[in-house]
Amino acid sequence: GFRHLRIVNDYAVPFHTARSAVDASAVLAAAVESPSVAEAIADCTLILGTTAVGERDLDHPLHELPSAGSIIRAELARPKSRVALLFGSEKTGLSNEELSHCNALMTIPMHRSEGARHASMNLGQAAAVCLFELVRSAANPSPATPAHPYAGDLERLTALLVQALEVSGYSKRHPANCEPSQIRRLIRRMSI
Repeated sequence: GFRHLRIVNDYAVPFHTARSAVDASAVLAAAVESPSVAEAIADCTLILGTTAVGERDLDHPLHELPSAGSIIRAELARPKSRVALLFGSEKTGLSNEELSHCNALMTIPMHRSEGARHASMNLGQAAAVCLFELVRSAANPSPATPAHPYAGDLERLTALLVQALEVSGYSKRHPANCEPSQIRRLIRRMSI
């Protein structure tokens, strides 16, 4: 039931040579490649990034998959809504820049063993588990939550604020507070 795949990929060869995906050949064939995360999610109203958590500072609300599923289903119940789930590389996950495009983060609850760095799954497993959760509990009604603006609108607002900070001279006086990824997170926190 999930038909839209968007790829932001630095390694085009493996993607272009992929010829099979059980019962998903049409999805692969119709996949859209975007040059950036911002362009890939521009028409989305809710963006959730996946994370294994680990030793990273979290600048976003973090939801375990079951509660994230409820948030996603509530958003999809709205007219003209579109949700994006961002998955990073198996090796490094999503970068801080990529995470700055997210409204919130979600993680798959996993058993943690003593001495282990942190529990995680490979990309295919994580995507399958996340999508399965959405299908599995689709029959459960979700509580109403506020509507989210389109990511493209938030990106334009981010660019406008960055420009205003530069024109006003604020970014020269306080450069540590003016990174576009920080401004993007600020804008997204305001829209939650």
